[in-house]
Amino acid sequence: MAKRKQKTQDEVDGDDSDVSLVDVDFEFFDPNPKVDYIALKRLIVQQFQSDAEALQVNDLADLILSQPLVGTTIKCDGIESDPYAVLTVLNMHVHQARPSIRAIRDYALAKSGANPAFHQALQGLLGESGLQSQNHVGLVFSERLINMPVQTVPPMYRMLENEIKWAIDDNEPYRFTHLMFISRIYKLTDAEAAELHADQPRSKKHKNAAAAQASSTAKGGSYSFHPEDEIIQKFATHAIDYSFTNAQPRDEEAFGLDTGGRMMLVPSDRFQELIAAINREYAVPP
Repeated sequence: MAKRKQKTQDEVDGDDSDVSLVDVDFEFFDPNPKVDYIALKRLIVQQFQSDAEALQVNDLADLILSQPLVGTTIKCDGIESDPYAVLTVLNMHVHQARPSIRAIRDYALAKSGANPAFHQALQGLLGESGLQSQNHVGLVFSERLINMPVQTVPPMYRMLENEIKWAIDDNEPYRFTHLMFISRIYKLTDAEAAELHADQPRSKKHKNAAAAQASSTAKGGSYSFHPEDEIIQKFATHAIDYSFTNAQPRDEEAFGLDTGGRMMLVPSDRFQELIAAINREYAVPP
């Protein structure tokens, strides 16, 4: 079903002083098992990149679509069109027997190994004894096409917050103690960051938040594809950036970005505060 519409303005490339805007209507829908499956699989692969095959993509897509009353997709051409973005949450304890959740659990435990405190916390939540406890972890799945404006994110999180409340009122298993976010990053060397800084357009607005970060420092490091991840990380008790297991070695002549993953663990009692911060930072201008 349609939830609401939101109009945003996207920049269109121009010269240094001429930037035009295009109005785009985004519609928010519940996940639709009849039409969203293929596009959702593409978004899952986009998030996990070369590691996606080991994480049971088909089963994960099926699981997301099996709970249409929690979660939101964004489309531009009606309910029958492909989603450009998706945000939902999955109970890793309730669904622990699903192949995708088992695979993601093992993946998260392996990737957190470089951070002993994070690894210990996940062992307590998702290890064998943790899965039998009353501490439930919600896996937040959030992915979108690369050119989607970040202003579409606040309403999606507000909807998710409300849907979790309604589900709890109906005695559905969405009462979480922790939320785990898995997202994507890219890495720049100092030389790449300096080159990006030199290539920045001189228009009033940067093309995206990551580019703005790089241009302000001209130093290498890790940058998020999703600007809101920087806010989420502020509320996390633990966070780690990691390399993809199956990534191809990247030499000096390689094209494209050096990508990786970011994993964050947020206590659920800070979720409302987190959403408020995202709304303040990325609200659509009046």
